Amino acid sequence: MTGPGLPAPRPEDRSRTPARIGLGRTGVSQTTAAALAFALDHARARDAVHDALDAEALIVALGAQGTGARIVDSQATDRGTYLTRPDLGTRLSADSAARLSSASPAPAARSPDLVIVLGDGLSSRALQHAPALLEILVPQLEAEGWRIAAPVIARQARVALGDEIGVGLGAAMVLVLIGERPGLTAADSLGAYLTWAPRVGRSNAERNCVSNIRPQGLACADAARTLHWLLTEARRRRLTGVQLKDQSSLARVNAPGAGGTIAGPDGRLPDA
Repeated sequence: MTGPGLPAPRPEDRSRTPARIGLGRTGVSQTTAAALAFALDHARARDAVHDALDAEALIVALGAQGTGARIVDSQATDRGTYLTRPDLGTRLSADSAARLSSASPAPAARSPDLVIVLGDGLSSRALQHAPALLEILVPQLEAEGWRIAAPVIARQARVALGDEIGVGLGAAMVLVLIGERPGLTAADSLGAYLTWAPRVGRSNAERNCVSNIRPQGLACADAARTLHWLLTEARRRRLTGVQLKDQSSLARVNAPGAGGTIAGPDGRLPDA
């Protein structure tokens, strides 16, 4: 808020951030406009948490990327249970586990390199950004020979649900696209979590995360570029998590013709 002794923010300051700066005051209180804007954003955040995922509409939005998509549920039977029992959102329901097991590749078939899971998480509306992201990312991977399983759409999902899905489909890696916890400036933020060799019980330290994917945050094209680098390096190094640092921006600087210093095969710069 502004007040005696505090410099008034410039208009350009407000244009650079959605944060609440320079709200003004009426006596000792906020202005009515600022209070109403806060209430509106708070309502949007609450609605985002409780909005149900329309899985069929998501499949339509995915277009060709959604061909053969499977829909699964966690053990959280409703939204109230999901919010009060986070652990139930990390495991598949018995019915979903059985259906996924029946869809796993035959022993003689080649297992997929990657399965992509789209989970509602704490904001199902965030998945509206997933089709644009996958439209960029998936063709790049397929052109490089990746075997990608049909996407899995998960309801009442937590990030770790992807581990059981990856195991069920025999995938080398799982990429979970999931709605992040809404805030007062973003109710539609999409997160992407990558796990090498998924198995039940993996910790978050064994994953890589790219967050705040949305038009006003990290653009889909930029997120796809980062995820492509992380996926490629995860497969090459056979790991994800704290041992895999995002050096995608460094890789672009070092690209032929970029005029930068060429890094070694491990991504490190040569000694000066």
